[in-house]
Amino acid sequence: MSAQNFKTENITYRKLISNGLIYRIPRFQRDYSWTEEEWEDLWADIMETIRPGGESAHYMGYLVLQSQDEKSYDVIDGQQRLTTLTLVILAVLKNLHRLIDENDQPECNRQRIDQIRHTYIGYLDPVTLISRTKLTLNRNNDHYFQTYLVPLVHLPQRGFRASEHSLRKAFEWFDRKVGDYVTASGQDKGVVLASLVETMSDRLFFTIISVTDELNAYRVFETLNARGVRLSSTDLLKNYLFSVLHRNSEHPNEMNALEDRWEAMVTRLGNESFPDFLRIHWISRRSFVRQSELFKTIRANVSKREDVFELLREMDEDLDTYLALTAPEASHWPPELKGYAQNLRMFNVRQPFPLIIAAHRRFEDKDFLLILKSSVIISLRYNVIGCQPTHQQEQIYHAAAQKISGGEVATAVGALEELKGIYPNDDVFRGAFAEKIIRTTNSHNLRIVRYILCALEKQISGHDYEFDSDSFNVEHVLPQNPEFGWEIFSDEEADAMIYRLGNMTLLNTGTNKILGNSGFAVKKSAFANSDFELTRKIAEDYFEWTPGRIATRQRWLARLATSVWRISQLS
Repeated sequence: MSAQNFKTENITYRKLISNGLIYRIPRFQRDYSWTEEEWEDLWADIMETIRPGGESAHYMGYLVLQSQDEKSYDVIDGQQRLTTLTLVILAVLKNLHRLIDENDQPECNRQRIDQIRHTYIGYLDPVTLISRTKLTLNRNNDHYFQTYLVPLVHLPQRGFRASEHSLRKAFEWFDRKVGDYVTASGQDKGVVLASLVETMSDRLFFTIISVTDELNAYRVFETLNARGVRLSSTDLLKNYLFSVLHRNSEHPNEMNALEDRWEAMVTRLGNESFPDFLRIHWISRRSFVRQSELFKTIRANVSKREDVFELLREMDEDLDTYLALTAPEASHWPPELKGYAQNLRMFNVRQPFPLIIAAHRRFEDKDFLLILKSSVIISLRYNVIGCQPTHQQEQIYHAAAQKISGGEVATAVGALEELKGIYPNDDVFRGAFAEKIIRTTNSHNLRIVRYILCALEKQISGHDYEFDSDSFNVEHVLPQNPEFGWEIFSDEEADAMIYRLGNMTLLNTGTNKILGNSGFAVKKSAFANSDFELTRKIAEDYFEWTPGRIATRQRWLARLATSVWRISQLS
């Protein structure tokens, strides 16, 4: 991003809003959504700046603005704060009008109204009473804002959108707060109201980031998000797509259709997840792109109105599959497919998503099932057990997805051939499994261990246990807190061995609680009567429990695991 396309400065609310510039909420930016919780926080911040001995300045965060002429700005991020501060100013004006109605220094308060309105709101045409405001809201909110709130007329309450009701409620809430504040002051009310506006406008300040186009704005989003400041790149993407329709001559029915489809997708996904879905969707059909380059890539490839609607149509087509992977419980997939999707979510692995989505579009059910199951197996071998780097893995999944989408690969077997580079062979997997340590001190790792042990149990006994069942627990043969009877292990050996997979097995919940930290001789008797073959074999095969025995058992489990998580076409 070149310096001439990017500018940042810290300025007060007064300097921001009283400088003759115009601020517009882009037409299809999200609606006003603040609630009483945010109003309370803002009012508390304002009060802190004006009370004696309070803050001399209060930081209001980032505003991201886009402009080509440095006279009018699109508010890319910060619209909720700017809109609400304007409502606070309007609430002050309403209270000044009441003073005039009460014949309380009418001439002085009339002058105050004119000055405050001109400085912070704009002006009303004296003939038409049409407002010329410094701030323009989005297409859903601006009519209510300009028609009722800015002129300070009667506020109708029926037949409006939820966001318009939110605007009205926010204004009425601040109107009461301002009135209570003035009454409690016990001083000249007109002076108190004017001082409130002057003080808050001098002591509230923002960091303004000004950019010249959508691409630079998107880069700002990526930079700030990487630093933990959550901005909505979803809104920026939406605004760009709508701008494409707008510059290709606006068709109201098309704009409304796009709005409806977009909002339906965002509602189903959630605002935060939308860019993730869009990237995975894009990779599954088109070129590989990193999140930081997504907007640039879309802007380069979606430049005509037909491109916009093709993108939305394709996103609609992939949305159900993506949601079935991220929220499998709510999907309509059969239980076997849901189970594999749940495994991927438990592994916290998303790299196969583009491949899976492409396969769902192009393959028959049998081949899709093989791709999904194979993705789980590769994820267990490569990610969970192998802890291999994901960069190469993502590229290989993408390349396979491209060949499926382009028709070069027409079967699941053909697709699997493309994944050889990220399928650890049996020797590599067996070696990694034999040394694997999984600390079960958090619930996520504990679920993975339960999943692994249940799969191994099924392999040797044929019994299929639900790994999330409350009827059994993971038993650490060498306890997590070893006491008497475990002197054979030094402290260093205990620390190294407790979370080895070879030290873990399955045990009925009640038995597990009774055994606690007992020595191996006591545990062995209970293991011999266990329902689990994995656990009975410990009692049958081992007279004592030592570091060497743990390593031996884990090598046996590794051989068993190699036959459980195996893709015959690749092995």
